Amino acid sequence: MRDEPGTIGEALRERGISRRALLKYCSGIAAAMALPASVVPTMAQNVAASRRQSVIWLSFQECTGCIESLTRSHAPTLESLLFDVISLDYQEALQAAAGHQAEEALQVAMKENFGKYIVVVDGSIPLANDGVYSTINGHTNVEILKEAAAGAAAIVSIGTCACFGGVGAAHPNPTGAVGADQIVTNRPVINVPGCPPMPEVIAGVLTSFLTFGELPEVDHLKRPKAFFAETVHDRCYRRPFYDQGKFARSFDDEGARAGWCLIELGCKGPITYNSCATIKWNEGFTFPIQSGHPCLGCSEPNFWDKDSFYTPLSAGRWGSAAGIVAAAAAGVAVGAAASVASRVNTSRIAKEK
Repeated sequence: MRDEPGTIGEALRERGISRRALLKYCSGIAAAMALPASVVPTMAQNVAASRRQSVIWLSFQECTGCIESLTRSHAPTLESLLFDVISLDYQEALQAAAGHQAEEALQVAMKENFGKYIVVVDGSIPLANDGVYSTINGHTNVEILKEAAAGAAAIVSIGTCACFGGVGAAHPNPTGAVGADQIVTNRPVINVPGCPPMPEVIAGVLTSFLTFGELPEVDHLKRPKAFFAETVHDRCYRRPFYDQGKFARSFDDEGARAGWCLIELGCKGPITYNSCATIKWNEGFTFPIQSGHPCLGCSEPNFWDKDSFYTPLSAGRWGSAAGIVAAAAAGVAVGAAASVASRVNTSRIAKEK
């Protein structure tokens, strides 16, 4: 048995990390999850008093893109997440052990933390032909997942493959790939889709569980509402051009150079729920639309099979043109009404003064 780990607060103090730095970190997580500032002190206290969360990361049919994404997290950094917040007890790409030593580490982690560890699933799970298309140490992905899930406090599916099958489940889905929640039905499951998912969202979900002892509130697809409640289109900085009817028609025309809306180039932002436009990538620097490329809808189920990435919504199978236009028009109308109400209210207040 390994020595019982100390609290996160003790580990932070040993590394010379101040309470102010912890409050700043918790403030960032709270802001990303749309939590009030009043919860930050409690969050910091709970985090400091908690022991590092045991995490078992299982990689199945995947491309390593999701773990690559996590290595680029900046709030917190990967080093801070691993050494101060969680105990990553098994992850094939990051751990030093290999072969029998790695498998022994997995068994020890499950035994010592039974009922408390989190299982992170990365990649789809093949079911066809008894799951033989992906095996580790002679065991199918299905067998490994079921064994690990039996003692897990919760399952966190990372990436669209683990959530919905992703590219592995694309037509004709020869391996019978499915998401983890199609196999694990007796444990809490949360989906963090994306191809790859945003690193800060992964870190935020894990920290939320550590802080509150439960997974955050989810939508009908088991995605955390804190990060997937609004569409990319809702928060896109190009949205005003959409409302004005200004669209880029090619990647090198005047509209593209002027930063106009990319919906005519196949942007799936209006029907894609994710926080790319607010949290962004590369330490909050940019996201695909800001770099001139339309949203691909990678956090939605079956996005690989919904026509070309560059087919406009009105011509594809993502939804009827009438429905998309009506939804967008409704959003514009609500925004206009809110603007008018705000001006009226401001005028009234000025008169009262």
